[in-house]
Amino acid sequence: MSVLVAVFMAAGLFFFTAGTIGLLRLPDVYTRTHGATKCDTLGALLCIIALMIYNGLSLGIVKLLLLMVFLWIANPTAAHLITKAAMASGVRVCGSGTGDEEEQNERIV
Repeated sequence: MSVLVAVFMAAGLFFFTAGTIGLLRLPDVYTRTHGATKCDTLGALLCIIALMIYNGLSLGIVKLLLLMVFLWIANPTAAHLITKAAMASGVRVCGSGTGDEEEQNERIV
C-alpha cells in the first residue's frame, strides 16, 4: 500500500516540477498558463489520490474527493479567465503579428 502511495505522490511531484519548469521556460502568458495549469491540475489530483489511499476508508476520503472535483473545475476555469483577460488587454502571442518572423527566417537561411 505504501508503495502505491509513493508512486502516486512521486508522479504528482513530477508533474508539479514539469509545470514549474514550463512556467519558467515558455515564452508568453498563453503557453505559460496552459503548461502550468495542465501540470498543476494533474499533479494535485495525483497527490490527492495518494492521500486518499494513505488515509484509508474514512470521512477524509469524501473531503478529498470533493477537493479533487473543485480543483478539476476551478483550475481550467481560472486559466481560461486569465488568458481571456490577457487577450482582452492586448497581450500578444510570442512570435505572432510582429512581421519580423520572415526577416528572421531569411537571416537564418
